[in-house]
Parts: sequence; C-alpha cells; structure tokens
Amino acid sequence: MGAKGTKENHFEEHIVDYLTQTVQEYHQLDRSSYDKKLLLIPEEVVQFVKDTQPKKYKKLGEQYGNRVDEVIAETVSRYLAQQKTLKVLREPVKVSGVKLDMVYFKPSTNKTPEHEEWYKKNRMAVVRQLQYSEKKNNSIDLVFFVNGIPVITVELKNALTGQNHHNAIKQYMQDRDPKGETFLEFRRCLVHFAAGTEKIFMSTHLKGKSTFFLPFNKSLHNSNSDGFATSYLWEDVLRKDSLLDLLQNYINLQIDKEKVYDPKSGGLKEIESKKLIFPRWHQRRAVQSLINQLRTDGTGKNYLVQHSAGSGKSNTITWLAYKLANFYQNPSDKRSMYDSVFVVTDRKVLNTQLQKNIRQLDKTTGMIAYLGDKSSSQDLKNAIEDRKKIIITTIQKFRIISDLVQNYKDRNYAILIDEAHSSQSGEVARHMRKALSLEEAAEEENDSKDIDDIITSEIQRKGQQPNISQFAFTATPKDKTVQLFGTEIDGEKKAFDTYSMEQAIKEGFIRDVLENYMSFKRYYKLLKKGDIDDKEYDKKKTVRVLNNYVDLQDHAIEIKAKIMLEHFAAETQDKIEGRARAMLVTKSRLHAVRFKRKFDDIMRDMKLPYEALVAFSGTVHDEETGEDYTEPSMNGIEGKFLIEEAFKLPKYRILIVANKYQTGFDEPLLHTMFVDKKLGGPNTVQTLSRLNRTTRGKEGTMVLDFVNDPEQVQEDFQKYYGKNFIRIENLTDANELYYKLNEIENYDLIYDQEVEKFAEIFFSEEDNFEKLQPILQEVSRRFEDQFNDGEQSEFKSVARSFVRLYRFLSQIMTFTDVELEKKYVFLTALLKVLPYVRQNLPLDVVNDVELDSYKVQHSYTTKLELESGDGEMQGVSVDGGGGANDEDLDLLSKIIKTLNDTYGLDLTQEDKVDFKKVKDNIYSNDELMSFFNSGNSKANIKDKFDGEIDDELLKFIDKKLEFYNKMTDDKSNALFKAMLFNEIYDRKVRGMRQ
Repeated sequence: MGAKGTKENHFEEHIVDYLTQTVQEYHQLDRSSYDKKLLLIPEEVVQFVKDTQPKKYKKLGEQYGNRVDEVIAETVSRYLAQQKTLKVLREPVKVSGVKLDMVYFKPSTNKTPEHEEWYKKNRMAVVRQLQYSEKKNNSIDLVFFVNGIPVITVELKNALTGQNHHNAIKQYMQDRDPKGETFLEFRRCLVHFAAGTEKIFMSTHLKGKSTFFLPFNKSLHNSNSDGFATSYLWEDVLRKDSLLDLLQNYINLQIDKEKVYDPKSGGLKEIESKKLIFPRWHQRRAVQSLINQLRTDGTGKNYLVQHSAGSGKSNTITWLAYKLANFYQNPSDKRSMYDSVFVVTDRKVLNTQLQKNIRQLDKTTGMIAYLGDKSSSQDLKNAIEDRKKIIITTIQKFRIISDLVQNYKDRNYAILIDEAHSSQSGEVARHMRKALSLEEAAEEENDSKDIDDIITSEIQRKGQQPNISQFAFTATPKDKTVQLFGTEIDGEKKAFDTYSMEQAIKEGFIRDVLENYMSFKRYYKLLKKGDIDDKEYDKKKTVRVLNNYVDLQDHAIEIKAKIMLEHFAAETQDKIEGRARAMLVTKSRLHAVRFKRKFDDIMRDMKLPYEALVAFSGTVHDEETGEDYTEPSMNGIEGKFLIEEAFKLPKYRILIVANKYQTGFDEPLLHTMFVDKKLGGPNTVQTLSRLNRTTRGKEGTMVLDFVNDPEQVQEDFQKYYGKNFIRIENLTDANELYYKLNEIENYDLIYDQEVEKFAEIFFSEEDNFEKLQPILQEVSRRFEDQFNDGEQSEFKSVARSFVRLYRFLSQIMTFTDVELEKKYVFLTALLKVLPYVRQNLPLDVVNDVELDSYKVQHSYTTKLELESGDGEMQGVSVDGGGGANDEDLDLLSKIIKTLNDTYGLDLTQEDKVDFKKVKDNIYSNDELMSFFNSGNSKANIKDKFDGEIDDELLKFIDKKLEFYNKMTDDKSNALFKAMLFNEIYDRKVRGMRQ
C-alpha cells in the first residue's frame, strides 16, 4: 500500500478535508444525494429555502401540502433548464407567484443585519466521485454546489501517479461529452477545472474534442513552500466568500457580434457568439488586490496595472469598474467610497462591451451613462449631477467635466484609464484633476485671500487630489507612466499588478511576433550634380531629407514593393487556411499613396486574385502626378464598408497604412508585416503587436523590416517582456526645476515685476486675456530685439523643458513654492505668443543631387530571442532638446559621402556586435570620459580619443582579423571615429555647457 498522499484519491481527500474541516465552510455529501433527473440536490435546495425564507416556504406549504418540497425542487430544476445556472442564482425563481431567492450574496454594508444572517445560511457542499449520468457510469472527482445547485466541477491528477493536468484535460475532452448530458451542457456547471498538483487549466464550455482550456495559474511556474503548488484553488478560489463573490461580481455571459465574410452573398454578415467568462487568475488578482488596497489607502492615490495584450484587459476594467461603483471602504459606512466611476477610453468596442457586461452583473436601471461620440456636454452634465455610478466616456470628451463637477464639494471619483494614454501625463490630466477637485469650489467662496493664497490653492489642485483615485491600464508603460501611476515597493516604482508579455506568450494567449524576423538593408549611391556649387547644410537635417528623397523614388518603391508582394504570394497567402493578411507600415501619407499605386500595378502584372487597401487621413497631393488622393478614391469602397470591414473580404489581403491602424487594431488574420518606417520604444511593440492575436490555424507570423535595426527591435521588446520599474533614486528630482529656472533667468529676458503683474491678473480676474496681452507683447518684443535665431531657439527649448517638467511633477507632488507656479503660468502663456522660428528642412538639397544606384539586400532571417527579466526605466528626462545652434554644418559632398559610406560598408551582424563592444568599452573608460570634461581643447580630446579607439581595435587583431581590417580601413575608420567622437562630445561637453 502506497504512502499517504501518493494517489489521486488522497489528493481529492486533502482538498475536501481542507474545505470541510480546516476552514469549515463546506459540508460533504454522499453522491447518492444528487438527483440525476433534476440535476441538483433536492434536500439542499429545500433546506436553504426553509432556513432563509420560512414565511415563503410556509405559504407554499399551505398550497401544496406534503408535496411542497418536491414542487420547489422541480421548479428550480425547470428554471435551470430554461434560464441556466447564472440567471437562476441572480434572479428569483417563481413558484406559484412566490419569488424564491436561490442564493444570498454578501452585503456591502451592515445596514441590513438580516441579509448578513441569510448570507451565512448559504449551503456550500462538495460531492466526491459524482456519477452525473443516467446513461453512463462516468463520475467527476469533485463537484461543488451552492444551495443544491451544481456550479463547478474539478478533475484531479496527482503528479506522484505519473499524471498531471494534461491527463485531466484529456479526460474532459474524450470522456465527458456534453451531448445528451444536460449536466455538462454550456452554462449549467459554470466552470470546469483540470487540476494537477503543479498546474491548473479551466474551461467554461465543454465541446468534446474541440474544448478549449485556458491556463489558470498564478504565474508561469506555480510554487508553494508549504504544500501543493496549486493549493490556491481550494485555499482561495473555492472558499465560500470567494466563490460567491465570483458568482455575483465576475462570471458573465459575453455576447459578441462580429462581421464575417459570407460566401453566399459575397459580402459580410453579422454573427453572434456567446461565451461564459470566468476570470483568469491575474484578472481576479488585480481587481481583488486593488479593492483590498483601497480599504487601507482610501481615495487619492494612483495605481498602474501592466497587463499585456491578450490579458483580457477589457473584462478586468469591467469588473473593477463594477466593484468600485459598489465599494464601501468599511461595512459601517453610510455611503459608498465613490460617487461616480469614470472609464476613460479611446476604444468604441470597449465602450459598448463595458455596458453589456456591467448591465448583466447589475440590473439596476440607470446605473451606467454611456457617453459616445454623439453625446453632448449636457448629457455629461446630467450624468454627473444624477450621480450615475459608472460614466463611460472618451478622452476627447473628458475636458467637458471641468465646469460641471466643481460645484460638488463632497463627492469622490475613481478614474479608470484604458491604455494609460500619454495625454494623461500632461495638461489633460491636470485639467482632469482640477475639474474633480474639492478644493476649487471651496477656495473660490473665500474672496479675502491674497494672491499668494490663491496661487497656493492652484498648486494644490494640480497635485494628487484626495477625492480622486486613478487606475491606469497599459501593456507598454512609458517612464513617466510608471513614475506617475506606479507604486513604491522595495525601493522601486512599479506597476501595482503585472501580467507580463512573457506570460501571455508562453500561456498561448498571444503569439511571439519576433519568431520569424527578416531584416533587409538598403544600399544606395548619390551623386552631386556636376555644375552645382558645394553648399553648406545642416548635416542631420540633410541626411533626413536625402533619405526621404531616396525612399520616395519610383525605383526604390518598386524594388521594395516587388519583394513584399513576391513574399506574400509565395509565403503568406496560403497561411491560416488561405485567409492570411498582411500590413505594410509606411513612414508618411505620401509613401502610402505611392506604395498603393505601385502595389496595384504589380499585383495586376502578377495576376493576383486579390487587392490592397490603403489607410491614411485627409487628402494627399502628389507632385509626381499632380493629383490629390484620399482613402475613398484609392480604395473604391466609399459608402460600402469601413476599411476594417473590407479587410475581412477575400478581395482584400494587404493593408497599407500611414499612422493609422498601428495601435488598437485587432485583426487575428494578420500574419505578415512589412515595415518601411523607423520605429522605436513602445511604438515598436505596439506596431508589431498587431500580429500577435491568435486564431484557428495561425501557426506563425513574419516581419519583413526594411528600416529598423533588429537589435534595437529586440531591445524594445525586451524592455516590456517582464515587469517595468524605476529605482527610487532615479525618479525625477524636483530640484531640476530650479536648475532649469536658473537657466531661464540667465537669459535676462523676463523681469520679476512683469511676472508679478501677470500673476495678479491671471489668478484674480475673470476674462483677463486682454489685460495680459500687453505684458506678453513687451517680453516678445525684447525677445526679437535682443536674441538672434539661435538664441531664440535656445531660450524656447529651456522654457519648454521647465514647463513640461513642472507640468509632470505637479501631478505627483505638491509644491508650496508660489514663485514656481507664477513662472509656470507666465512661461506657458509666453511660449504661445513668442514668434515662431521656423527651422525649415533643407528641401532644396534634392535639386543638387541625383540617385546613381539603389538596391535592397536581404541580411538574414532569425528569431529575435527574448530573455526572462524585468525592464528598468530611468525616470522622466529633464532635457528639452537642442535648438538651432546645434546645427552641425557640413558641405553637401561630405554629407553624401557619409551617407554612401554608411550604407555601403556592409558590416555583418557579428561585426555589429563587435562594433557595439568597442563603443561600450569606450563609454566605460572613466579616464577618457573625464578627459572630455576637464577643460581640454576639442583637438586634444580628439587626439586622446583616437588613441583609445586604436587600442580597442587592436584587441581584435588576433581573434577577428576581418573585423579589424574593416574598421582600420581608412574610410571606415575615419567615419567610425568621427561618428562616435561627435556623439560623445555632444553629450559630455556641449551637454554640460547648456
């Protein structure tokens, strides 16, 4: 006989003992108590009614006599057959006109003591080895009942028997066929767990061999030093409070409507699908953890939820909004914590889905106010005044609340921000807090305050408000998002809850879009026209113009278009059962127009049975043809379909985009992406992630990149592969404001008396715009008279830095320095009226050059590997960017040579790694770095720098002679040294002088 705990029945016994004896929240019943015809436990149903509704039971007894128990059980059974389990538990069952509640959920407050007593009398039961079928002898390991109604089934496997959750999944799929077995039908038992001792999976819809099981794990690897790794199932999820909370506040029937291609009509038809949603572990964890934290924090704090694409973020937002709308910090509170919960989003689909989901959870009429694009400010005013519990709106609509809510001094608000939009880090968020502030109305009632008191109140309004809690949801938080919304934990600012990209990929909810990455490199040669004088141009701007000029040439467009279309025809078109789509991301609207025209020509020549769509905003004029182009004119679908709808038709397989559909576009059939645009940071992840949605038959994805450095793409994704955090010591220092202010004062442009006069008018008078103008105009006059173009750009750059930094920091800390606020409002206004110094790109340079040759060469195809780990951020930068004086003038011929040399060196991938090693070693050379800042002349610094570079390159002479030869070739050596030296000199020397 085996040791205790080594068999499956021991595992089963352990769980039941915990629930019935350790915590004593369940009672165990024999499987004979289950009625296979009624599909419930009659005695449990009746006993619950007797215990909680004795008067109603007595009334029914008077009508039915000794048949009353049988009638109640049979009626509940019929309701379950017709309306399914969730509705029966949430709405009363009528027996001859008598309404019977079949469960009592936990009350939010203690206002109704009798309700608390009824809650305690809910009957939680578990049955082992339940034989559910009249036709077969099949049994399920554990079935959980609420007041006699089955709600959860569990198949268990003990790893010590050589089996795991995979075997339990197989058992459900092969031996638990729901056909003809009402007990297993959709929406009867609400969730089915396949639980091993190491991992758990779940399904809400058994469909035989096509059943889909989702992971239900705490992380990629569950762990528990005190017992089974999966003990969270019975020690948390199945506990009485938890299970009843799930039934009341989480589980819902989601009805989706989707337009799909209809072969019969040749158009689209709308289909409706239903799925029962049970929260995944991280979704419930995030909501419950936030609710628990609010019991301690109260209102007035920010929270960041970093949940990857594929995390079910829309449902998490739904559940949190609903829970917050009915949340009492303490059971004895007379009112809920929040008067209104705002959900701020840009996604219309989420708006409507939120409505549907919340209405299913709560039938209370008028609980939600949905303010879409056609809603007016009056609609919003009515919603706020009527204390609508949940107000769903868009960022564009949110500013309207500014003048509406400041009259309500005693109201608290929760704000849920979908995708933690960057605008929430700027003036929109400041305006939002000002609008919802309690202090504003209160302070305005006191007319006796002097100007500094009023300004102090203004400062306080911009800081974190005690009546506002903000909850930001995003998959790719920027540094300032983490700093603004993050929580301080163990010396770091980080998300309050994280479901990482790594976990989403490895659990199969999204695809790894870097698994097939094809990199191309372009080579071209420019010639300066022989009869053109050599002119000086700003080097960086000229390179940008010439690159753009080259990429717009018909020859360049055609070469890349042929590569893309030949790849699509050979590799992509047959993927996903012949339904695969592709997207081309271009760098501008004009590029998109020219690619569309070229695609049309080539696709006709190739006789492809499908076409391309193009997406861009507005009207584009092409000098090459002299014509204007719009989306409708190029696609030919005006009035028939939206672009995203047309893209579902077999006729259209490729979508060409320019700044549209790079975020928020979820098309599971997207398989291949052609990238002809420079990406970077979160934008890289957001753009390429259009490929990550899963669908039946989608086995892989492909990226063909013509512009970006694969190593940088890999680095961008790596940053968001795990958690993101900022070390506390790297958070933006408020003292930076004073450093910036000192820089501004060094220009001797702004006089204190002007700032004081401006502040007095600004903060104390209504309709003050006219009186402020003379002050601003005087400063603007001095600005033009005293400064040349370069100095004007310098000043504006420093002033913008101060304004941006103050605007950001004022959201996370309260300043008491009135002078800072005066300078902020003054500079904000001044920057709007200062003359604009146009920094024109040297567009005329294209008249001085001609394209001699152009080719695109495949570099390599690989999987860009990502490693487990968190992404460290550095806090918000205080740099304001350079001005016109940063121009690096160079002769056109030298600029062309740099371009040709740069794009013709043909470094291998291995060479690039070694190139980076040299660069990293130079930057870590403390002696050399200090030499840059020691007051030496630029020539002396360059001599020492060149010597150190030569020493670094010598390290390769024995091991990598080919790389050494390339990098010591005269032209490449000079270019390499010049580029790296200028980069370091700009940072170390020019940066120190600014």
